[in-house]
Amino acid sequence: MSEFGFMGVDWEERVNFDRLRRERVQKAKEAMEKSGLDALFVFALEDVRYLTGFRSHLGPVAILGLAAVVLPRGGDPILYTLDIVHARTRMPWIRRENIMGRPFIRSEGGTQKWAEEVKGKIGKLAEGKIGVDLVTFGLSQWLPKCFPKAQLVDGREVLNQAKMIKTQDEIECQKIATMITEAGFQALLDNLKPGVKECELLALAWQKFTELGSEWSQCSNIVCSGPYTAPYRRFTSDRAIREGDMVVVDIGACFNGYWGDFTRTYVCGDVRPTKEQIELHQESYNTLFNACAEAKVGKTNGDIGKHLNNPQTNPNSDDLSGGHGAGVNPWEPPWVANLTPEVIIPLQPGMLFSIEPYAGKPGIGGFRLENQVFVGKEPDIITPLSFDERLLRDVHPLDRTTGRKIRYPK
Repeated sequence: MSEFGFMGVDWEERVNFDRLRRERVQKAKEAMEKSGLDALFVFALEDVRYLTGFRSHLGPVAILGLAAVVLPRGGDPILYTLDIVHARTRMPWIRRENIMGRPFIRSEGGTQKWAEEVKGKIGKLAEGKIGVDLVTFGLSQWLPKCFPKAQLVDGREVLNQAKMIKTQDEIECQKIATMITEAGFQALLDNLKPGVKECELLALAWQKFTELGSEWSQCSNIVCSGPYTAPYRRFTSDRAIREGDMVVVDIGACFNGYWGDFTRTYVCGDVRPTKEQIELHQESYNTLFNACAEAKVGKTNGDIGKHLNNPQTNPNSDDLSGGHGAGVNPWEPPWVANLTPEVIIPLQPGMLFSIEPYAGKPGIGGFRLENQVFVGKEPDIITPLSFDERLLRDVHPLDRTTGRKIRYPK
């Protein structure tokens, strides 16, 4: 699939949002059928969006009572939301009667009230096998009282099965999120020089994200420098960056609920890195691309994971090398790090991984690198932003951009 612009147009087929919403719900229904669920209760905001398209002012977060979805077997999603007027006005793909008021599930009485509304909507299905995606201690006590005839089971894993393989429109959303993230990287790099603070660079990246339509960011984002790269500090501060510092940048924009996420490490200023710094960066770089090379049909997530936290191939990882799946949540299955046998699965086309090895030593520097890669017959790395050539001896065959820059005379 090609990489398109951000707008809707009439002269080519881009992201088809009606199809996106329809196919996501269909995948959830198929996962429910396979698991024998009669209903699915969804409280995580990113998965409320996955099933309905409802957008909150927050990113992925566990907050109960803002919105919820009930997906009954054989039926359409029922959205419960604080923003009922907004949703009924602007979400015509959901029937008006399936947009209900706020779910007050922060207290036992509120949960009982919501449960009676649910029973009124789904009838006898409320006495069947119900998947619940996440619970507080209170909900773990209240839901069995409110649904005494139901069998309550883990619904998060059921929905994860639906989300792991991306549709063509989800793939396009991920690629657009990456394009926006690249623009944020460039805005940051244009201003990476001695004396600039970490937080100033992050502000520039975030500004570019927002200018291009990013809804939020993949996390608080990470710009760390100098001694904070080893031991690695995973947040941004007001530290002024100095010439010769290593600078780790781990950022990601959000496009229509899908999250860009990749990492590069740079040298600040017009200086050469040390031999030790090149060695560490090359170690992280080799681990990254060797792991990405496993992201193809016929392999497993265990094949990717064997390159991470491996003392033979990544001896300086300090247990920080890892990775994860991504989608409407920037951190979701399939997993690739610290795997136990029951989570190792065959790779299928459309699975997406963020692979992020690390190598570092205090006094020398830390080097975090990350790509996002789709599984296919061959790996499809969608984060082609080049690496700092000063820190590389050898370029991997899967790296399509590093080493191609032309330096024009000033």
